[in-house]
Amino acid sequence: MIDGLVSIITPCYNADRFVAQTIESVQRQTYPNWEMLVVDDGSVDGSADIVARYAASDGRVRLIRQKNAGTACARNAAMRVAQGRYIALLDADDIWEPTFLEAQLSFMRKCGAVCVCSGYRRIDEQSNEILRPTVPKAVITPRDMRVMNRIGCLTGLYDSRKHGKIMLHEEFKSIRDDYAYWYDIVALEGKACGNPEILARYRVLSGSTTGNKLKLVVKQYRFYRSYLRESVAAALLNTARWGLSGIRKFS
Repeated sequence: MIDGLVSIITPCYNADRFVAQTIESVQRQTYPNWEMLVVDDGSVDGSADIVARYAASDGRVRLIRQKNAGTACARNAAMRVAQGRYIALLDADDIWEPTFLEAQLSFMRKCGAVCVCSGYRRIDEQSNEILRPTVPKAVITPRDMRVMNRIGCLTGLYDSRKHGKIMLHEEFKSIRDDYAYWYDIVALEGKACGNPEILARYRVLSGSTTGNKLKLVVKQYRFYRSYLRESVAAALLNTARWGLSGIRKFS
């Protein structure tokens, strides 16, 4: 573990339209002490070649290749070799504002938390802002996380010094693995802190899993039942809460 180093973990699957923007948003950070581990998850487009070009010119960017196995497996491949004390998950189509790392590290020191998140904007495939920005709760508890994931994955930052690396659940493949990851951290520590500052841009893709909430309903219910081990009644109630939140969030 290297103190002060941020390990940025980026799974990449067929993201050749966006991955350059994502990498460049990291390169523009005002906080320079980072490594970016991009795991190409068996892409069949030009994603790996694009990442390789950035890796050749910037030693902080590293390309890892694997057969397609889902985001959880890809994230774990990077997690195993990550050297940083701080861990961030950034998908290959999302963008950080230049002050993201500097602001989040400062906020983490200020609130004394091992896990923080921030507000974020939402953009479409042409990078136009859509909908309203999402702002997190000031304090996020395990109880909050049992209802729904309160941490925007692209804004989460975890200090691994106290609890060590947290691996993702590969049985989830690419569905709800990030939710389980952030839930595990909040459950270990007892809380996370939310920074209201808008520090990132989350891309909403027309064909993405999160872009189609209806197809997630059953998987969300199963997550409550199988992973969080909630009763049928609690799982149904939380699925309804999650669904209503999604309607508000995307309207």
